[in-house]
Amino acid sequence: MDNYATHKTATVKAWLARRPHYQVHCTPTSASWINQVERWFAALTRKRLRRGVHTSTHQLEAAIRAFIDTHNADPKPFIWTKSAAAILAAVKRFCHRVEHHLCHEL
Repeated sequence: MDNYATHKTATVKAWLARRPHYQVHCTPTSASWINQVERWFAALTRKRLRRGVHTSTHQLEAAIRAFIDTHNADPKPFIWTKSAAAILAAVKRFCHRVEHHLCHEL
């Protein structure tokens, strides 16, 4: 979980207590590096895996290793390109679309 504070509620604690086989690991709030790891895996999925046809584990592994080799040959840092205001505006638009969609289903 990436935000421990939101998962300390009684409801979440009770849900987890009913599922003792779940092991919860929370990343610290300051661990923004995890976002970069997620972005890297998203790029791997988008650029190499999504439309690939892998008929064996060996082919899948080879595709992943080829991506890593290509990425490491000319690495580029991840850079935020949107302002906080632009991100919040996008979230607001999403919330309005979801709310509109859900209201029509009721």
